Amino acid sequence: MSRTGSNLHSPAPRTDPQTLAALIAQLAAQKDAWTQVAIPERIAYLQQGIAGTSAIAPRWVETACRAKGIDPDSSLAGEEWITGPMTLIRHLRLLIAALAANGQPPPLKQYQRVNGQKVAQVFPGSWMEKLLWWGFQAEVWLQPGQPASQGAIYRQKSAGRVCLVLGAGNVSSIPPLDVLYKLFVEDQVVLLKLNPVNAYLGEFLEVVFEPLIAAGFIGLVSGDGNLGRELCEHSQINTIHMTGAQQTHEAIVWGSTPEEQRSRRADHRPALSKPITAELGCITPVLVVPGPWRQGDIAFQAQHLASMVAHNASFNCTAPQVVVTAQGWEQRPAFLDQLKQELAAIPPRLAYYPGAQDRYQTFLDHYPQAQALTAAPGGTIPWTVIPDVSLITGEYVLSQEAFCGILAEVTLAAANPKDFLAQAVAFANQQLPGTLSCVVLVHPATQRRYSKDLATAIAQLRYGAIGINAWSGVIYALGVTPWGAFPGHSLENIGSGQGFVHNTYLFDHPQKSVLTAPFRIFPTPAWFANHRNLRQLGQRLTTFEAAPTWEQLPGILRAALRG
Repeated sequence: MSRTGSNLHSPAPRTDPQTLAALIAQLAAQKDAWTQVAIPERIAYLQQGIAGTSAIAPRWVETACRAKGIDPDSSLAGEEWITGPMTLIRHLRLLIAALAANGQPPPLKQYQRVNGQKVAQVFPGSWMEKLLWWGFQAEVWLQPGQPASQGAIYRQKSAGRVCLVLGAGNVSSIPPLDVLYKLFVEDQVVLLKLNPVNAYLGEFLEVVFEPLIAAGFIGLVSGDGNLGRELCEHSQINTIHMTGAQQTHEAIVWGSTPEEQRSRRADHRPALSKPITAELGCITPVLVVPGPWRQGDIAFQAQHLASMVAHNASFNCTAPQVVVTAQGWEQRPAFLDQLKQELAAIPPRLAYYPGAQDRYQTFLDHYPQAQALTAAPGGTIPWTVIPDVSLITGEYVLSQEAFCGILAEVTLAAANPKDFLAQAVAFANQQLPGTLSCVVLVHPATQRRYSKDLATAIAQLRYGAIGINAWSGVIYALGVTPWGAFPGHSLENIGSGQGFVHNTYLFDHPQKSVLTAPFRIFPTPAWFANHRNLRQLGQRLTTFEAAPTWEQLPGILRAALRG
């Protein structure tokens, strides 16, 4: 989630030095003890986490809504239910299943591609999930040449370590999910530094993790950027994980000033000597494959794309920034016109994330032709389209993550799906920074006729999360799908980061997650901006994820249909 306004530079109250020193000392003293905690005890901790999250979920959601300018009683509040407590509870439950299988939960299905690459189907995992996610399927593609092994880190016990997690400020489930992965999968005790933007999460995570905090396996702190820098350098911190800005990562790894960074890069001397994993965002493209779209298809997919942009006020690393179409596609003008209409129909959201107004103005300065599609009451940013963006190397909107509701239009000189897919893959892989998130929209008739070309394109796309007719943000929430950049980044060229989290099947060598959905999803998807019953749906899904039963399905389906 790369942007300015990062952990290292935002003000927040500091944890006092004596408390901080005692907390880190306690974690260091308990790091080896954690590696010896047996599976039944670990499962008990996770079960207590589900109970704690369920208990504080309403207050958590209300607090997050008020911080983001959302009426807690509105339908839009469901967005915070789903991306907060529901997603955390789902991950807790899936980790319980993984540990119960001794770190090797069997995938639903495995197969091998022609080139020998192994693929595991991981979703939907039950008939209940099939009914709730009709037509959806998620796969985990494993790194070529690597075994399809699971849980190696979990099973190979080693000396304990203290991991510093620098939490993200935009989505409330990110910090606890990062903590869970480091603690339960990589066997490291965790000091979580909350981002100043959502430091309010502290009181709720203290309840979620209360038994683990009491046992000295998790610590929570809050503070400004200077505290983050001090913690990274602390002698008793062994590893670091962060979700945030690429600039923050560069400051941690290479030094706090541009001059120091350049000098150290030239000499290959990182300032950081500790292992660091990171998720650093992406300029997410949406590749619109030309095909025989009817008016209903155009309306649905325009609404789909507009909703991806507007979700969480566009403060998502998976928010689309570039829509890519084919010049020879007959429906292209109608789709782009409809897209602008759909964006214009979505009320602007509070720009709660630091630096958003400045970033937005910088894009306007670069692109006077940018079209603001809504009014912008105080504190908001209008959904804005930049038409006809050039494909020249270094184009600003194709090289800088916006993180503020900017959508650029790019047209490729292609007349048919085969040519478009080849050009679009090359464009996405070679011209857009980041390898985290990508979306492909393709009509079923085109899928059938150009199945080999589509399969080749998906195989060649260098992204960790690929949604086919589905927003890649859903991959973040599923848990069974690894979340992180496409493997291969180095500290010198960090891109979207290194390492994976979530990954509740505990695959040792994931390469990418691929989620496929129907071209026209029914009922209205939970991430659509015009969902009219999202709050009730989010509440029901949160209860369901804690302990899924068949009896809950009718209520969930009714809530979904009212959307």
